[in-house]
Amino acid sequence: MEGRRLALSNLEKVLYPATGFTKGEVLHYYATVADALLPHLRDRPLSFLRYPDGPDGQVFFAKNVPPGTPEWVTTAEVPRSEGPARMVLVQDLATLVWAANLVTEFHTPQWVIQEPGQADRLVFDLDPGAPAAVAECCEVALWLRERLAADGIEAYAKTSGAKGLHLLAAVRGASSERATAYAKELAVEAERAMPRLVVHRMTRSLRPGKVFVDWSQNAARKTTATPYTLRARAEPTVSAPLMWEEVEEVTEFRGPERLVLRAPDVASRVHDHGDLLAPLLDADRAAPLP
Repeated sequence: MEGRRLALSNLEKVLYPATGFTKGEVLHYYATVADALLPHLRDRPLSFLRYPDGPDGQVFFAKNVPPGTPEWVTTAEVPRSEGPARMVLVQDLATLVWAANLVTEFHTPQWVIQEPGQADRLVFDLDPGAPAAVAECCEVALWLRERLAADGIEAYAKTSGAKGLHLLAAVRGASSERATAYAKELAVEAERAMPRLVVHRMTRSLRPGKVFVDWSQNAARKTTATPYTLRARAEPTVSAPLMWEEVEEVTEFRGPERLVLRAPDVASRVHDHGDLLAPLLDADRAAPLP
C-alpha cells in the first residue's frame, strides 16, 4: 500500500458482537472513507483509544508512539506540561490502515503540530444526561449555531458516535487558552438562556435531564474524537458529520434514531455527499474569535 508493506492480522475477528462487524470490515471502512478522514488527521498528533478485543474487552488510551511502530510512520515531539512526548501523525493512507489495524479510535487536538497550542478549531461536546438524549442536544446545537453566527463563526455538527453531538468551527488567531475561555463563555450563556436544558459544569449531580456543554476540550492538552472515527460502542457507530437539516428534523419530529450512524451508513454518505466538514479545512473560512 503506497509502497509500504503492512501486516494485517485477525481480519475475521468479530469486534462488534451485536452486529458481527469484523476487524476486516473495520479496515475496509477506514480505507473507504480515507479521502474524507485523512485531511482531519493530517498534522494532528494522534491519541489512540484502543479496543483490540472489541468494546467489551480491554479499552485503553495511549498518546506515545506504540511499540513496534514502523520506521516509516511519521512521528513528532509534542510539548506537554509533564515533559515532551513523541506522538504519531497520520499523514497518509498506509499509516491510517496501520493505525486502524491496532483497532483504534482516533482522537486529535484542536491544533496542528506546526503551531502547538494555537487553536485552529473550536469544539463543543454536547453530552446528554438521561432522560435527556440526542434530541435535546440538537436543540442546544441550534442555539449555539446561532450564537456563534452572531460572532461571525460558522458551526458544523457531527454525531459523537456515542450519545451526543459535537459542534466544530474553524478559527484563527487564538491560543488554546483563549479558545477555551470563549467556549466557556458561550456555555455559560447557553445555560442562562436555557436553564432547564443546559448545564456548563461537569458535576454529575447537576446533569440528569440536561445537556452538558463541554467547553473544556478546547484546552491544548485535550483531544476529541476525530471526524469519521469508529467508536468503541456496542455497534460500529461513527462520529459522523451531519447536515443542519438533519439536526433540525430531530428537534421538529423527534426522530433521534436517524442520528445513529454506523460504518456502512457513513461510507454511503461520503460517497453521496463527500466530506460535509470540508469547509473546516479551508483557511479562508476560519474566523477570528471576538
